[in-house]
Amino acid sequence: MSVGNDEDIPQVERKTVTDFCYLLDKSKQLFNGLRDLPQYGQKQWQSYFGRTFDVYTKLWKFQQQHRQVLDNRYGLKRWQIGEIASKIGQLYYHYYLRTSETSYLNEAFSFYSAIRQRSYYSQVTKEDRPELVVKKLRYYARFIVVCLLLNKMDVVKDLVKELSDEIEDYTHRFNTEDQLEWNLVLQEVAAFIEADPVMVLNDDNTIVIISNRLAEGTGPMLEQGMVVGQLMLADALIIGNCNNQVKFSELTIDMFRMLQALEREPMNLTSQMNKPGLQDPAEKPTKRENPHKYLLYKPTFSQLYTFLAASFKELPANSALLIYLSATGVFPTGPYDFGGVLTNSNRDVVNGDALHKRNQTYKEMHCLHPGDLYPYTRKPLFIIVDSSNSVAYKNFTNLFGQPLVCLLSPTAYPKAFQDHSQRGSLFTLFLNNPLMAFLFISGLSSMRKGLWEKCQDHLRKINRDIAQLLTHSRSIDQAFLQFFGDEFLRLLLTRFIFCSAALRMHKSFKETRNYPETYPSLPRDELVENLHLQKQILELASILDVRNLFMETNMDEY
Repeated sequence: MSVGNDEDIPQVERKTVTDFCYLLDKSKQLFNGLRDLPQYGQKQWQSYFGRTFDVYTKLWKFQQQHRQVLDNRYGLKRWQIGEIASKIGQLYYHYYLRTSETSYLNEAFSFYSAIRQRSYYSQVTKEDRPELVVKKLRYYARFIVVCLLLNKMDVVKDLVKELSDEIEDYTHRFNTEDQLEWNLVLQEVAAFIEADPVMVLNDDNTIVIISNRLAEGTGPMLEQGMVVGQLMLADALIIGNCNNQVKFSELTIDMFRMLQALEREPMNLTSQMNKPGLQDPAEKPTKRENPHKYLLYKPTFSQLYTFLAASFKELPANSALLIYLSATGVFPTGPYDFGGVLTNSNRDVVNGDALHKRNQTYKEMHCLHPGDLYPYTRKPLFIIVDSSNSVAYKNFTNLFGQPLVCLLSPTAYPKAFQDHSQRGSLFTLFLNNPLMAFLFISGLSSMRKGLWEKCQDHLRKINRDIAQLLTHSRSIDQAFLQFFGDEFLRLLLTRFIFCSAALRMHKSFKETRNYPETYPSLPRDELVENLHLQKQILELASILDVRNLFMETNMDEY
């Protein structure tokens, strides 16, 4: 208590301060305990999160109700209120990471926004304490991640400018050693914002913000006569281990794009301080929840396998598991070896000796081989591999007769498109935003909103036609149809076929390794080289005035 003699403070006010201190200590203790919870497994952490939310809800309301007393008797500073709001924002963000429910991102955003609007951290610069300024900088970095995930790019740009000024002021005043680290944060976010190869512009030349999450009417609907399986995508592992790819926080641009392809547009939760996961089930939206997912940035082999085993164990009946691998290729070293994709070796040490030093005599241990996934094919498995050695996964064996599909990226791109790889893979861009990918291979870097929407309408028609072709094919492997009942997987499959057909028609993509492949193989003449589909793609190219880049089909045969 900072003001007046202890004796003079009324009992009620003294109790207010004591209760506040208790709640503040309890909240910090619970928040710090979150770090010790296992990162995998969907159930163990929920009750702990619930208790933490309870305490923060009470703390937030308490400081609102007793602000005057806490100002006078405790000396509550605005940055301390900002810290509480920031922790609540972090709680919501981590709840999103653990549940994949995008609504919690909106909740995180509302708390982070309030901090900025009410200038909770504005007085920090007056205090001669560098650790307080670092809290403010970290708040900015976290706010930027949430805004990126919500596609609030206009806010991101404002935050980056503010953060840049704050970093300059911080390094100028305190002459600290972490200046390079904070400048790297700025560089990373700037590269992340500029990763999209095409800008869509309004009439006043402002940039249109495009969301690539699943919304009503995004994907092809199931129509009468389409016989498909009932499997639902319940869980996904999104793994990013590409060298030199644009990243921010622990998200590469490929991971960022793929996670949005597995989410619905977020809805606002009814009340701001509702405890996540503890709402009355009757109030829950009737829409199906997003598939749960783990985001693994540069995992070691053992980390990857631990998360994979947890997903496999908790997979509900009639559900599918998706594994997305965006990773550097590891190539065969001998007979009977197809290679695989790289996992991270930095954190694995054996007998004090980094494992990669032993690789001169042994096979690469930090490699996820197709055979490593065999045990998990006991349940329905949908694999996407975006790698320079994706074809290793074409040599899969379905040992247990469960639905199994692998979508495999091209292993090389024509020279004109190689320079862009740092800003994300073309293959993953097709799965996330097929029209943007199509514009990119057509050499277009900007477009008016009206034309973009016209092309999107045409692409929706193409998607519907692909769905018809796939479900009516006589020679297609049943595994594709088993997964086609799920709206997320249906959209990925139709986008994959569009990508495959478009690249095969493009005059620059001449070699077999420039094309995506699948396991099991798709019937080419019925799907990726279907004349009707090729005609539709040429029409899209005509709308964009780039038809000359694509090979004409012989419609007489059709």
